[in-house]
Amino acid sequence: MARVFSAFIREKLKALEFDYLVPIPLSPERLYERGFNQSAALIHESGYTAIELLQRVHSEKQSKKSRQERIHHNQVFKPLNADIENKVILLIDDIYTTGSTLYHAAKVLKASGAASVSSFTLARG
Repeated sequence: MARVFSAFIREKLKALEFDYLVPIPLSPERLYERGFNQSAALIHESGYTAIELLQRVHSEKQSKKSRQERIHHNQVFKPLNADIENKVILLIDDIYTTGSTLYHAAKVLKASGAASVSSFTLARG
């Protein structure tokens, strides 16, 4: 599916300014189950380089949670050791449901020194 949307994503990202394209990470367990990170695949298939700045702590699948559980879940991201001071970060995710995932990821990156954090998602669920 990432290949199908690659031209669309490439066109949209051309108009944006950013230092790093950061995929929303999967936990190691989820990555093992799935075999790939869908957000990283969207970046790669569009001809860009994904920069891993976050690590996800394993938790229950988002799809198994209610809207309220998604909105009120605890922080699931940890920053990786990277110098992002004053950098412009663009988070990439496949589906925006409640915004909780992006909120938590942005919060960690801002606390780590990013100048700004924006997001691009392929679909709204």
